[in-house]
Amino acid sequence: MNNIAIIGTGAMGSVYAALMADSGLNIYAIDTWADHVNAINTIGLRLEGASGDRTVKNITAATSLADIAPCDLYIIATKADGVADAAKLVSEHMRDDSLVLTIQNGLGAGERIAQHMDTGNVLLGVAEGFGASMKGAGHAHHNNMKQIRIGEMNGGETERLDALVALWRNAGFNANGFGDIHQLIWEKFLCNVFLSAPCTVFECQIKGILGNPENLEVALGCMREAYQAGKAKGIKFSFDDPDAYAISFASAMPEANPSMRLDHLAQRKSEIDAINGMVPVVCAEEGLSAPFNQTLAAVVRQKEARF
Repeated sequence: MNNIAIIGTGAMGSVYAALMADSGLNIYAIDTWADHVNAINTIGLRLEGASGDRTVKNITAATSLADIAPCDLYIIATKADGVADAAKLVSEHMRDDSLVLTIQNGLGAGERIAQHMDTGNVLLGVAEGFGASMKGAGHAHHNNMKQIRIGEMNGGETERLDALVALWRNAGFNANGFGDIHQLIWEKFLCNVFLSAPCTVFECQIKGILGNPENLEVALGCMREAYQAGKAKGIKFSFDDPDAYAISFASAMPEANPSMRLDHLAQRKSEIDAINGMVPVVCAEEGLSAPFNQTLAAVVRQKEARF
């Protein structure tokens, strides 16, 4: 598993690409941002932050998968609304034995991929505690680097899962494999819901949630609605105190901005539909209401209508 294409080399995709290429893997960075692609190909990809400061020059960047040969592994690192299109492109270029790993915020990535390919070779990932952002074309930064969690979409522990975990670890990531990745996706979902729309609506960094009792109560209200939906769907969370879990997660990176707020600062539409906007959807499926998330999602969408 040496030839790897990373589709979507924004902040998180750039972290993956830089560290994996630095470990000796043959990395292809696929992105529609032409200036970013050109910068990677001419001067290299600079990554600074928790993993140090390096410029990696052995990455091949392109704007289309059609420009490269079929790969052993495809990592889909787009925003949630780009997963379906990325999966369609991958399905047209992958080999029968190629693996696909998708890592997004929110819920529904696996289902979007299933629209375009059989899920037998699909794995799901959860990136925890990175706080990544783009400084410019060819330049990414990340505040932290806690863990990459990976699991088979269809469940179970397999040799290829072990091999994939080893690949990430060799690249310097704290990576672990899990038999039930859906539990972990939901646990990260709670953290996304806790911080994304609240930081965006209140226009603050994470510390602006933790340090303001009124903001914190609204953010916890959002997270609790998601937690109740997960419990109703039979998700076996690894904790009994969701408030403590969410606050502990956020406390590790108080200076960070969630990607949703970064999108708004750049006047870009966000992943609201896959995060806070998804909570009313999954709550309705279980006969529950989600007034906190419904309200904040409406405010975020109204902000985005002006972009």
